[in-house]
Amino acid sequence: MYLQATTLTDTIVDLLGSVGLDAANPLVVFLAGLLAAAVVAVIVLLNAALAGPWAKRKITAAFTDRIAVNRVGPMGIGTIVVDSVRLLSKELIIPEKADRPAYDLAPLILASSALIGFAVIPMGNGIQVADPEIGLAYVFAVSSIASLGLLMAGYASNNKYSFLGGLRAVAQNLAYEIPLVLTGASVVLFAGSLRLSEIVAAQQGVFLQLGPVAIPNWFAFINPFAFALFMIANLAEVGRNPFDIPEAPTELVAGYQTEYSSVYFVLFYLGEFIHIFLGGAIIATLFLGGPAGPFLPGIVWFLIKIWGVFLFTQWARSAVPRVRIDQLIEIGWKVLLVLALVNLLVTAAVVGVMA
Repeated sequence: MYLQATTLTDTIVDLLGSVGLDAANPLVVFLAGLLAAAVVAVIVLLNAALAGPWAKRKITAAFTDRIAVNRVGPMGIGTIVVDSVRLLSKELIIPEKADRPAYDLAPLILASSALIGFAVIPMGNGIQVADPEIGLAYVFAVSSIASLGLLMAGYASNNKYSFLGGLRAVAQNLAYEIPLVLTGASVVLFAGSLRLSEIVAAQQGVFLQLGPVAIPNWFAFINPFAFALFMIANLAEVGRNPFDIPEAPTELVAGYQTEYSSVYFVLFYLGEFIHIFLGGAIIATLFLGGPAGPFLPGIVWFLIKIWGVFLFTQWARSAVPRVRIDQLIEIGWKVLLVLALVNLLVTAAVVGVMA
Protein backbone atom coordinates (compact mmCIF):
# COMPACT_ATOMS: atom_id res chain seq x y z
CA MET A 1 0.00 0.00 0.00
CA TYR A 2 1.37 3.40 -0.96
CA LEU A 3 0.35 6.66 0.65
CA GLN A 4 2.33 9.81 -0.15
CA ALA A 5 1.93 12.19 2.80
CA THR A 6 4.60 14.82 2.29
CA THR A 7 7.66 15.30 0.13
CA LEU A 8 11.17 14.68 1.37
CA THR A 9 11.78 18.43 1.27
CA ASP A 10 8.83 19.02 3.63
CA THR A 11 10.14 16.36 5.99
CA ILE A 12 13.61 17.92 6.09
CA VAL A 13 12.09 21.39 6.65
CA ASP A 14 10.18 20.00 9.65
CA LEU A 15 13.38 18.43 11.00
CA LEU A 16 15.30 21.68 10.61
CA GLY A 17 12.43 23.50 12.31
CA SER A 18 12.57 21.07 15.22
CA VAL A 19 16.20 22.02 15.92
CA GLY A 20 15.40 25.72 16.16
CA LEU A 21 15.64 26.97 12.57
CA ASP A 22 12.84 29.06 11.10
CA ALA A 23 10.90 26.64 8.86
CA ALA A 24 9.30 29.57 7.02
CA ASN A 25 12.65 31.07 6.07
CA PRO A 26 13.27 30.73 2.29
CA LEU A 27 16.92 29.89 2.91
CA VAL A 28 15.93 27.01 5.19
CA VAL A 29 13.49 25.72 2.57
CA PHE A 30 16.20 26.06 -0.08
CA LEU A 31 18.68 24.13 2.07
CA ALA A 32 16.08 21.42 2.66
CA GLY A 33 15.52 21.16 -1.08
CA LEU A 34 19.24 20.75 -1.69
CA LEU A 35 19.48 18.00 0.93
CA ALA A 36 16.46 16.21 -0.52
CA ALA A 37 17.90 16.47 -4.04
CA ALA A 38 21.20 15.07 -2.77
CA VAL A 39 19.44 12.03 -1.27
CA VAL A 40 17.59 11.31 -4.52
CA ALA A 41 20.75 11.88 -6.59
CA VAL A 42 22.71 9.40 -4.46
CA ILE A 43 20.02 6.73 -4.92
CA VAL A 44 19.93 7.25 -8.69
CA LEU A 45 23.69 7.47 -9.17
CA LEU A 46 24.34 4.34 -7.09
CA ASN A 47 21.90 2.35 -9.22
CA ALA A 48 23.33 3.78 -12.46
CA ALA A 49 26.87 2.94 -11.32
CA LEU A 50 25.78 -0.62 -10.56
CA ALA A 51 23.98 -0.97 -13.89
CA GLY A 52 26.63 0.43 -16.22
CA PRO A 53 29.95 -1.31 -15.59
CA TRP A 54 28.59 -4.50 -13.95
CA ALA A 55 24.90 -5.38 -14.38
CA LYS A 56 24.84 -4.58 -18.10
CA ARG A 57 27.71 -6.98 -18.73
CA LYS A 58 26.28 -9.70 -16.52
CA ILE A 59 22.83 -9.53 -18.13
CA THR A 60 24.23 -9.46 -21.67
CA ALA A 61 26.50 -12.39 -20.86
CA ALA A 62 23.53 -14.40 -19.53
CA PHE A 63 21.61 -13.76 -22.76
CA THR A 64 24.58 -14.63 -25.00
CA ASP A 65 25.93 -17.60 -22.98
CA ARG A 66 29.15 -15.92 -21.85
CA ILE A 67 30.84 -15.44 -18.47
CA ALA A 68 31.28 -11.64 -18.24
CA VAL A 69 33.30 -9.90 -15.52
CA ASN A 70 34.34 -12.16 -12.64
CA ARG A 71 37.93 -11.25 -11.70
CA VAL A 72 37.63 -8.35 -9.25
CA GLY A 73 35.55 -8.90 -6.13
CA PRO A 74 32.61 -11.29 -5.59
CA MET A 75 30.91 -11.97 -8.95
CA GLY A 76 33.09 -9.26 -10.45
CA ILE A 77 31.36 -6.45 -8.52
CA GLY A 78 34.70 -4.71 -8.02
CA THR A 79 34.70 -3.96 -11.74
CA ILE A 80 32.64 -0.86 -10.92
CA VAL A 81 35.57 0.72 -9.06
CA VAL A 82 38.20 -0.58 -11.49
CA ASP A 83 36.40 0.74 -14.56
CA SER A 84 35.73 4.08 -12.91
CA VAL A 85 39.42 4.58 -12.11
CA ARG A 86 40.46 3.33 -15.56
CA LEU A 87 38.15 5.64 -17.49
CA LEU A 88 38.68 8.73 -15.34
CA SER A 89 42.47 8.36 -15.52
CA LYS A 90 42.56 8.31 -19.31
CA GLU A 91 43.76 11.34 -21.25
CA LEU A 92 41.08 13.78 -22.32
CA ILE A 93 41.65 14.22 -26.06
CA ILE A 94 39.97 17.17 -27.74
CA PRO A 95 39.56 17.00 -31.54
CA GLU A 96 41.10 19.76 -33.63
CA LYS A 97 38.66 22.53 -34.58
CA ALA A 98 36.11 21.26 -32.05
CA ASP A 99 33.55 23.83 -30.90
CA ARG A 100 34.75 23.89 -27.30
CA PRO A 101 31.78 25.47 -25.48
CA ALA A 102 29.31 23.06 -27.08
CA TYR A 103 31.78 20.15 -26.88
CA ASP A 104 32.27 20.69 -23.14
CA LEU A 105 28.60 21.27 -22.30
CA ALA A 106 27.10 18.33 -24.22
CA PRO A 107 27.98 15.55 -21.74
CA LEU A 108 26.86 17.71 -18.81
CA ILE A 109 23.50 18.40 -20.46
CA LEU A 110 22.92 14.71 -21.20
CA ALA A 111 23.63 13.54 -17.65
CA SER A 112 21.91 16.41 -15.81
CA SER A 113 18.72 16.40 -17.90
CA ALA A 114 17.93 12.88 -16.74
CA LEU A 115 18.99 13.45 -13.15
CA ILE A 116 16.77 16.48 -12.57
CA GLY A 117 13.81 14.52 -13.93
CA PHE A 118 13.88 12.40 -10.77
CA ALA A 119 13.04 15.47 -8.69
CA VAL A 120 9.29 14.92 -9.13
CA ILE A 121 9.22 11.10 -9.15
CA PRO A 122 7.51 9.61 -6.04
CA MET A 123 9.84 6.79 -4.98
CA GLY A 124 7.92 5.77 -1.87
CA ASN A 125 8.41 6.32 1.84
CA GLY A 126 8.22 10.08 1.26
CA ILE A 127 11.25 10.12 -1.06
CA GLN A 128 10.23 12.85 -3.52
CA VAL A 129 11.93 16.22 -3.82
CA ALA A 130 8.88 18.11 -5.11
CA ASP A 131 5.32 17.31 -6.14
CA PRO A 132 4.17 20.05 -8.57
CA GLU A 133 0.76 20.03 -10.22
CA ILE A 134 2.42 19.65 -13.65
CA GLY A 135 4.78 16.87 -12.58
CA LEU A 136 4.29 14.68 -15.66
CA ALA A 137 4.72 17.61 -18.06
CA TYR A 138 7.88 18.61 -16.18
CA VAL A 139 9.49 15.18 -16.39
CA PHE A 140 8.75 14.89 -20.11
CA ALA A 141 10.14 18.39 -20.71
CA VAL A 142 13.44 17.98 -18.86
CA SER A 143 14.10 14.49 -20.25
CA SER A 144 13.74 15.81 -23.80
CA ILE A 145 16.60 18.27 -23.18
CA ALA A 146 18.93 15.31 -23.74
CA SER A 147 18.29 15.67 -27.49
CA LEU A 148 20.00 19.05 -27.35
CA GLY A 149 23.04 17.50 -25.68
CA LEU A 150 23.28 14.77 -28.31
CA LEU A 151 23.01 17.26 -31.17
CA MET A 152 25.63 19.52 -29.57
CA ALA A 153 27.99 16.56 -29.14
CA GLY A 154 27.60 15.54 -32.76
CA TYR A 155 28.01 19.06 -34.16
CA ALA A 156 30.85 20.18 -31.89
CA SER A 157 33.07 17.12 -32.43
CA ASN A 158 34.06 18.10 -35.99
CA ASN A 159 33.52 14.49 -37.08
CA LYS A 160 31.11 13.33 -39.77
CA TYR A 161 30.15 10.17 -37.89
CA SER A 162 29.44 12.17 -34.74
CA PHE A 163 27.40 14.68 -36.72
CA LEU A 164 25.32 11.93 -38.33
CA GLY A 165 24.74 10.42 -34.89
CA GLY A 166 23.56 13.77 -33.52
CA LEU A 167 21.16 14.28 -36.44
CA ARG A 168 19.82 10.76 -36.03
CA ALA A 169 19.27 11.35 -32.31
CA VAL A 170 17.16 14.44 -32.97
CA ALA A 171 15.15 12.74 -35.72
CA GLN A 172 14.55 9.72 -33.50
CA ASN A 173 13.51 11.69 -30.44
CA LEU A 174 11.12 13.83 -32.49
CA ALA A 175 9.53 10.72 -33.97
CA TYR A 176 9.07 8.92 -30.65
CA GLU A 177 8.62 11.72 -28.11
CA ILE A 178 5.18 12.58 -29.51
CA PRO A 179 3.76 9.01 -29.21
CA LEU A 180 5.32 8.82 -25.74
CA VAL A 181 3.60 12.02 -24.58
CA LEU A 182 0.27 11.08 -26.20
CA THR A 183 0.32 7.70 -24.46
CA GLY A 184 1.15 9.40 -21.17
CA ALA A 185 -1.80 11.73 -21.78
CA SER A 186 -4.13 8.71 -21.88
CA VAL A 187 -3.02 7.89 -18.33
CA VAL A 188 -3.72 11.48 -17.31
CA LEU A 189 -7.28 11.06 -18.61
CA PHE A 190 -7.77 8.08 -16.29
CA ALA A 191 -6.10 9.71 -13.28
CA GLY A 192 -7.52 13.20 -13.85
CA SER A 193 -4.28 14.90 -12.89
CA LEU A 194 -0.74 15.68 -14.05
CA ARG A 195 0.53 15.44 -10.45
CA LEU A 196 2.54 12.24 -10.22
CA SER A 197 1.55 11.46 -6.64
CA GLU A 198 -2.12 11.62 -7.66
CA ILE A 199 -1.47 9.35 -10.65
CA VAL A 200 0.06 6.83 -8.25
CA ALA A 201 -2.84 7.24 -5.82
CA ALA A 202 -5.33 6.58 -8.65
CA GLN A 203 -3.82 3.11 -9.03
CA GLN A 204 -4.61 2.02 -5.47
CA GLY A 205 -6.98 -0.85 -4.85
CA VAL A 206 -7.86 -4.05 -6.72
CA PHE A 207 -8.75 -4.11 -10.41
CA LEU A 208 -9.85 -7.74 -10.60
CA GLN A 209 -10.14 -10.54 -8.05
CA LEU A 210 -9.44 -14.00 -9.45
CA GLY A 211 -9.94 -16.32 -6.49
CA PRO A 212 -7.03 -15.79 -4.11
CA VAL A 213 -5.18 -13.67 -6.68
CA ALA A 214 -5.84 -9.92 -6.62
CA ILE A 215 -4.82 -8.03 -9.76
CA PRO A 216 -3.90 -4.48 -8.71
CA ASN A 217 -5.57 -1.43 -10.17
CA TRP A 218 -2.48 -0.49 -12.17
CA PHE A 219 -2.93 1.23 -15.51
CA ALA A 220 -0.78 -1.50 -17.10
CA PHE A 221 -3.70 -3.88 -16.43
CA ILE A 222 -6.45 -1.35 -17.15
CA ASN A 223 -4.93 -0.35 -20.51
CA PRO A 224 -2.25 -2.89 -21.55
CA PHE A 225 -2.23 -1.49 -25.10
CA ALA A 226 -1.03 1.90 -23.82
CA PHE A 227 1.53 0.14 -21.63
CA ALA A 228 2.95 -1.73 -24.64
CA LEU A 229 3.07 1.46 -26.72
CA PHE A 230 4.89 3.31 -23.96
CA MET A 231 7.42 0.52 -23.50
CA ILE A 232 8.24 0.50 -27.23
CA ALA A 233 8.51 4.29 -27.47
CA ASN A 234 10.68 4.31 -24.35
CA LEU A 235 13.15 1.94 -26.04
CA ALA A 236 13.62 4.58 -28.73
CA GLU A 237 13.91 7.38 -26.17
CA VAL A 238 16.73 5.63 -24.31
CA GLY A 239 18.42 4.40 -27.52
CA ARG A 240 18.15 0.66 -27.02
CA ASN A 241 17.70 -1.97 -29.73
CA PRO A 242 16.05 -2.01 -32.14
CA PHE A 243 16.35 1.78 -31.93
CA ASP A 244 20.04 2.40 -31.14
CA ILE A 245 20.46 4.29 -34.41
CA PRO A 246 22.25 7.39 -32.97
CA GLU A 247 25.21 5.21 -31.89
CA ALA A 248 24.96 2.29 -34.34
CA PRO A 249 28.52 0.96 -33.77
CA THR A 250 28.59 -0.99 -37.05
CA GLU A 251 27.68 2.16 -39.00
CA LEU A 252 28.87 5.25 -37.11
CA VAL A 253 31.78 4.01 -34.94
CA ALA A 254 30.05 5.29 -31.77
CA GLY A 255 27.83 8.02 -33.20
CA TYR A 256 27.60 11.30 -31.29
CA GLN A 257 30.14 10.16 -28.65
CA THR A 258 32.86 8.99 -31.06
CA GLU A 259 35.26 11.83 -30.18
CA TYR A 260 34.75 11.75 -26.41
CA SER A 261 37.15 10.20 -23.90
CA SER A 262 38.03 10.19 -20.21
CA VAL A 263 35.62 12.03 -17.89
CA TYR A 264 33.45 13.24 -20.78
CA PHE A 265 32.90 9.67 -21.94
CA VAL A 266 32.04 8.70 -18.36
CA LEU A 267 29.39 11.44 -18.28
CA PHE A 268 27.87 10.19 -21.53
CA TYR A 269 27.93 6.61 -20.28
CA LEU A 270 26.45 7.58 -16.92
CA GLY A 271 23.83 9.78 -18.56
CA GLU A 272 22.74 6.90 -20.78
CA PHE A 273 21.95 4.71 -17.79
CA ILE A 274 20.34 7.51 -15.80
CA HIS A 275 18.02 8.03 -18.77
CA ILE A 276 17.18 4.33 -18.83
CA PHE A 277 16.32 4.45 -15.13
CA LEU A 278 14.32 7.65 -15.61
CA GLY A 279 12.34 5.89 -18.34
CA GLY A 280 11.79 3.00 -15.94
CA ALA A 281 10.72 5.40 -13.20
CA ILE A 282 8.16 7.04 -15.49
CA ILE A 283 6.82 3.64 -16.55
CA ALA A 284 6.62 2.48 -12.93
CA THR A 285 4.81 5.67 -11.94
CA LEU A 286 2.33 5.77 -14.83
CA PHE A 287 1.57 2.09 -15.27
CA LEU A 288 2.88 -0.02 -12.38
CA GLY A 289 1.51 1.75 -9.33
CA GLY A 290 4.72 3.61 -8.51
CA PRO A 291 6.15 2.33 -5.22
CA ALA A 292 3.00 0.31 -4.40
CA GLY A 293 3.47 -3.30 -3.37
CA PRO A 294 2.91 -5.72 -0.48
CA PHE A 295 5.16 -6.35 2.53
CA LEU A 296 8.30 -4.53 1.35
CA PRO A 297 8.89 -0.77 1.75
CA GLY A 298 7.75 1.40 -1.15
CA ILE A 299 11.26 2.42 -2.17
CA VAL A 300 12.21 -1.26 -2.53
CA TRP A 301 9.24 -1.98 -4.79
CA PHE A 302 10.02 1.13 -6.82
CA LEU A 303 13.62 0.02 -7.41
CA ILE A 304 12.46 -3.51 -8.29
CA LYS A 305 10.14 -2.10 -10.96
CA ILE A 306 12.71 0.19 -12.57
CA TRP A 307 15.26 -2.62 -12.58
CA GLY A 308 12.62 -4.76 -14.29
CA VAL A 309 12.36 -2.14 -17.04
CA PHE A 310 16.16 -2.04 -17.23
CA LEU A 311 16.21 -5.82 -17.67
CA PHE A 312 13.72 -5.47 -20.53
CA THR A 313 15.92 -2.89 -22.28
CA GLN A 314 18.94 -5.17 -21.92
CA TRP A 315 16.96 -8.11 -23.31
CA ALA A 316 16.02 -5.98 -26.32
CA ARG A 317 19.66 -4.96 -26.73
CA SER A 318 20.75 -8.60 -26.84
CA ALA A 319 17.87 -10.17 -28.76
CA VAL A 320 16.35 -7.65 -31.17
CA PRO A 321 18.22 -6.61 -34.35
CA ARG A 322 18.65 -2.93 -35.16
CA VAL A 323 16.28 -1.38 -37.71
CA ARG A 324 17.47 0.95 -40.48
CA ILE A 325 17.12 4.69 -40.04
CA ASP A 326 14.31 4.88 -42.62
CA GLN A 327 12.47 2.02 -40.92
CA LEU A 328 12.88 3.73 -37.55
CA ILE A 329 11.34 6.97 -38.82
CA GLU A 330 8.46 5.11 -40.49
CA ILE A 331 7.70 3.12 -37.32
CA GLY A 332 7.62 6.31 -35.28
CA TRP A 333 5.56 8.55 -37.57
CA LYS A 334 3.40 6.04 -39.44
CA VAL A 335 2.77 3.37 -36.79
CA LEU A 336 3.34 4.48 -33.21
CA LEU A 337 1.96 7.99 -33.69
CA VAL A 338 -1.24 6.64 -35.26
CA LEU A 339 -1.66 3.98 -32.57
CA ALA A 340 -1.00 6.54 -29.82
CA LEU A 341 -3.68 8.85 -31.26
CA VAL A 342 -6.16 5.97 -31.50
CA ASN A 343 -5.37 4.97 -27.91
CA LEU A 344 -5.88 8.56 -26.71
CA LEU A 345 -9.22 8.91 -28.51
CA VAL A 346 -10.53 5.55 -27.29
CA THR A 347 -9.40 6.32 -23.74
CA ALA A 348 -11.11 9.72 -23.87
CA ALA A 349 -14.33 8.05 -25.08
CA VAL A 350 -14.18 5.41 -22.34
CA VAL A 351 -13.49 7.98 -19.62
CA GLY A 352 -16.30 10.16 -20.97
CA VAL A 353 -18.77 7.27 -20.82
CA MET A 354 -17.65 6.29 -17.31
CA ALA A 355 -17.84 9.89 -16.01
